[in-house]
Amino acid sequence: MAERRSKKAIGRVEDDYALRIVSDVVLKLWDSVDELSRLRPAHTPDYHVTIFGSARIEDNTPSYEAVKQLASQLAAMGCRIVTGGGPGLMQAANEGARQGAPDNLEASVGIRIDLDFEQNVNDFVGRTFEHKTFFSRLHHFVQRSNAFIVTPGGIGTLLELSMVWQLLQVRKLYGTPLILVGEMWHELVDWASRSMVDSGAGLASPVDMEIPVVVDTIEDAVQLIREHHAKWQAEGLSFDDEE
Repeated sequence: MAERRSKKAIGRVEDDYALRIVSDVVLKLWDSVDELSRLRPAHTPDYHVTIFGSARIEDNTPSYEAVKQLASQLAAMGCRIVTGGGPGLMQAANEGARQGAPDNLEASVGIRIDLDFEQNVNDFVGRTFEHKTFFSRLHHFVQRSNAFIVTPGGIGTLLELSMVWQLLQVRKLYGTPLILVGEMWHELVDWASRSMVDSGAGLASPVDMEIPVVVDTIEDAVQLIREHHAKWQAEGLSFDDEE
C-alpha cells in the first residue's frame, strides 16, 4: 500500500517542483562560472592574439596569404596565435603561426566548436580546445586573448567582433586592442556611426565608435600589435618587480 502511494506521489506538482530545483541548480552553476571567469591573472605569462576570419576562404588566395603572413610576423614576435581552429582564414592564421614559430607548437592554438559541417581541426593547430556551445567558446576567446584582429568574414566573424566590441564598450574588457583589417569593416563602422550616433537616435556614444581601430593592411595591424606587445612586456617587468 505504501509502495502504491509512493508511485502516485509523482504528479504534476512534484514535476514542477523538480523542474524548479533543476533550474535553481543551473542558475547557481552559472553564478559559479561567472565568479571563476574573474580569475584572469593580472599579467598572463604569454601574449595571445586572437585572429577572427572566414572559414570559407580557400588557400592560395590573396586573403589567405595575407592572413598567413600576418600571423607569421606576430608569432615571430613572440605572440601566440589563437583561432577557431577551422578552415579558411583560421587555417591561414594557424599556418602562419607555425611558420613564424616552427619550434613552438603552443604558438598555434585552436578553440573549436562542434559543428556538423566543420568536423576537423586544421593541420596547423598545435594545441586544441573543444567546445560544445558557442557561448562557452566565445568566453574562452575573451579569457585567453590580449588582443583581437578581425579579418574578412561572415556572420560568425561578425558575432565575434560584436561581442568583443560590446565588452570593451561596457568595460568588462579593457586595455585590449580590437583591430579590424579591410574595407568591409570600414563600411561597418561607418554604418554604425551614421545609424547609432549621427542620426540623433542616441543608440551609442561617439566614443563607442573609437573602440575598433580599422586599418587597411596587415602591416598596419602588425605595427599596432607590436606597440601593444612592447607595452605589455614592460608592464610584465613592472609586475615582477612589485612581487
